[in-house]
Amino acid sequence: MTMDWSMPYDSRRMPICASSMVATSQPLAAIAGLDVLGKGGNAVDAAVAAAMTLAVVEPCSNGIGSDAFALVHHEGTLHGLNASGRCPAAWTPNHFSQYRGMPTLGWDAVTVPGAVSGWVALADRFGTMPLTSLVEHAARHARDGFQVSPQAAASWNRSVDRFKNFPEWQSTFAPGGRAPCAGERFACPEQARTLEEIASSNGSSFYEGILAEGILDASRREHGLLDAADLASHRAEWVDALEVEYRDRQLHELPPNGQGIVALVAAGILGRLDASSFEPDDPGLLHLQIESIKHAFATCKPELGCPDTMGRSAGSLLKIPLLEELAGQVDPSRAHDPGHVVVTDASTVYLAVADSDGMMVSFIQSNYMGFGSGVVIPGTGIAMQNRGACFVQEQGHPNEVQGGRRPYHTIIPGFITRDGQPETAFGVMGGHMQPQGHLQVLSRMIDNQQNPQAALDAPRWRIDKGRRVHLEPGFPASTVQGLVDRGHEIKVADARSVQFGGGQVIRRLDGGYVGGSDSRRDGLAIGR
Repeated sequence: MTMDWSMPYDSRRMPICASSMVATSQPLAAIAGLDVLGKGGNAVDAAVAAAMTLAVVEPCSNGIGSDAFALVHHEGTLHGLNASGRCPAAWTPNHFSQYRGMPTLGWDAVTVPGAVSGWVALADRFGTMPLTSLVEHAARHARDGFQVSPQAAASWNRSVDRFKNFPEWQSTFAPGGRAPCAGERFACPEQARTLEEIASSNGSSFYEGILAEGILDASRREHGLLDAADLASHRAEWVDALEVEYRDRQLHELPPNGQGIVALVAAGILGRLDASSFEPDDPGLLHLQIESIKHAFATCKPELGCPDTMGRSAGSLLKIPLLEELAGQVDPSRAHDPGHVVVTDASTVYLAVADSDGMMVSFIQSNYMGFGSGVVIPGTGIAMQNRGACFVQEQGHPNEVQGGRRPYHTIIPGFITRDGQPETAFGVMGGHMQPQGHLQVLSRMIDNQQNPQAALDAPRWRIDKGRRVHLEPGFPASTVQGLVDRGHEIKVADARSVQFGGGQVIRRLDGGYVGGSDSRRDGLAIGR
């Protein structure tokens, strides 16, 4: 395999090579996963241990009350897992007519958290170690405390004012009225007890046992509509991944209710254009990428929602005639406005794991907006997600808020195969930035042969409405001017940031792996 090992971008990191590997957005979680591998666990064991640890050490981006999705390549087959929760059955459009837009705070933003069911489903199907062993790092950091990493501290601090009217959040995550500073030790013993209860009950306590009772008590006391049947009926679901050809590879994403289909359609468009003829950072290449993702959002987002209510199948959006039609609408010399809709939202954790036997895991979990809804279940350390905010109030829309539906989801794990063989587990965190990040990292690795760390270090673009495009600093002036000349309305950001996503990549080599971790986050790629 040809790979460019140069490091052309401003970075403090180098690619990591090893026989087995973990890459996460927080070093303590990566170490937890590596420790499990060292004790004889496989990639799924390590992924679950890392995910539980992330729920503790990066609570500003995910938590025990998260949703999760995963892709697992094992013994020649790629398996997909949707561990997202449905909204309460009692939710109706009329109930939400009191709001202008979907609420982002409080119980009317809370859907059933699915991450716990995802940990259990992965461990039960593919794991070799019990949850009681996998939870050890997470429980220890919660009970004894951990030193907060810099990016997490900054995000944590921004949350204090947002949740000023949520006393349980304040007492749990901002004791003394402030967030912990970078390097400061923070402990949450309640989370340790909760995680150990989840592990000892193999997750059942969260949905039907003592933890469920705590969640339901809080919902009733605060006039939430979540009830016992909503929790007890939740199931993580194994699903078939969708794929699209890109050059001589196959890009794989999960089907809706996630937005992975946007990345697939964009790759299907770009793959029909002459992208591989350009050098990295050429304005002609960025223009084709930007136009591809705009057309993908414009085509897909109106169709996406709970799979039960979509009027158009996800597979129909990947039909070759449609991809060719969309590619034909891309003018290589001029920016268009196809009517795409995106928003800026950037709090998630992603991890990738690969073991020496060839199993690879691409995993993502999130509370959506930082800590989520602001709802914290007393005595547990469980911060409840606010995925209900992703519904819409438009009557008849596939994503219209309605009891028992899964909302549109932003978090998407990615995977690349070649000739049916696993090659790359990757993801780029950050709300609607995620399909955009997937496309950029994919193109850099495949079209420009960049190594994973360089592909992550490279400056990124992010689309806005119309022809407006945000660029990170670091692109050559000629690139910026070339985009302006093609009609893009360019705004260059003051600094690199998580607004442009944060990713992890593990890519197979002969005899091992090479991995990278995005310097926009606190993370680490580590191997053995």
